[in-house]
Amino acid sequence: MKKVFIFLCKPIARLFFDKKYLKGRWFDDCTIGWRWVLRAILFQKILGFNRNIPWPISPLSYVGNPKNIIFHVDNLDNFQSSGTYFQGIGAKTIIGHGTYIAPNVGLITSNHNKLDLTKHENGKDIIIGKNSWIGMNSIILPGVILGDNTIVGAGSIVTKSFPKGNCVIAGNPTQEIKKE
Repeated sequence: MKKVFIFLCKPIARLFFDKKYLKGRWFDDCTIGWRWVLRAILFQKILGFNRNIPWPISPLSYVGNPKNIIFHVDNLDNFQSSGTYFQGIGAKTIIGHGTYIAPNVGLITSNHNKLDLTKHENGKDIIIGKNSWIGMNSIILPGVILGDNTIVGAGSIVTKSFPKGNCVIAGNPTQEIKKE
């Protein structure tokens, strides 16, 4: 039954999404990715939520500029949670392979101009290393670099970089609380 479901989903999915996003751990002999595709066809392509995003995404998530979001296809699950916000204005957000991003996380690449709130400052890249975990309700601000194996505690505001990684950070502003 699972193979029939996948066989039927593939040609339909390719009508709506770039095929480079329809492979990897969520699609190879797994139905989870194909269920995301069916939901995304309804919400993205028919109802118009996140219509311009070339990969399946939850209607409750936001991506400002998909061209500035760089991730491995195995991390497609990061776009299925509710409330995730990937700004991507004027700078790139690079998410390392094997990284998990919990619901309601904000990745902010550009702040508003203090003197004219209708404009944004120049963007700064956000880089998150491999095998990291960004806890629920956390915010990562422009220019932050997190090294491999970084865990960000839930509710944290990450204002500075931790490029060496292999640590647990938490708080507002974030501090290193454990070195691995």
